[in-house]
Amino acid sequence: MRIRHTLTAAATTAALAALGLVAAVPAQAAEYSSALKIKGVRYDAPGRDSNKCSGGNTKAEYLTIKNYSKKATVNLKGYKVRDAAGNTFTFKNSHTLQPGDYIHLRGGRGTDSDAGNVVYRQNCNFIWNNDKDTIYFYKPGGSGADVHAYTKKANDRDGNGYITYHG
Repeated sequence: MRIRHTLTAAATTAALAALGLVAAVPAQAAEYSSALKIKGVRYDAPGRDSNKCSGGNTKAEYLTIKNYSKKATVNLKGYKVRDAAGNTFTFKNSHTLQPGDYIHLRGGRGTDSDAGNVVYRQNCNFIWNNDKDTIYFYKPGGSGADVHAYTKKANDRDGNGYITYHG
């Protein structure tokens, strides 16, 4: 008599992982059901990096968040952006994005403007690393909205400091 062993998918994955035969899934492979997604990132501001509040170039570093919904209007209040080191920005005020609309989350200090499609972090330190980083975007309840890992070498082929996601 043969004894038949069956493993669940989870057990098989765990066994393969224990043997080092399962590769880690990269962060950018995650796909979330969210109307808001990261459209792109200017991770390397033009010029020499200077995080001075007066005369620095942190305003030139920005994250573009777009509402990809065809019908839903979304308020950014409560959404969070985080980098791999744990630096976090939370949208504390209401910023409404109509379908197809976008907003630039910029470094530095300034006046937020829905009409100008801009929100400032009110912090003059750079958030994105110039060589590599991971961008995490969370919904108000804490679930993932979008995530992208990048390296300058692999993702910025033209070397202009800007990477596009989701077109």
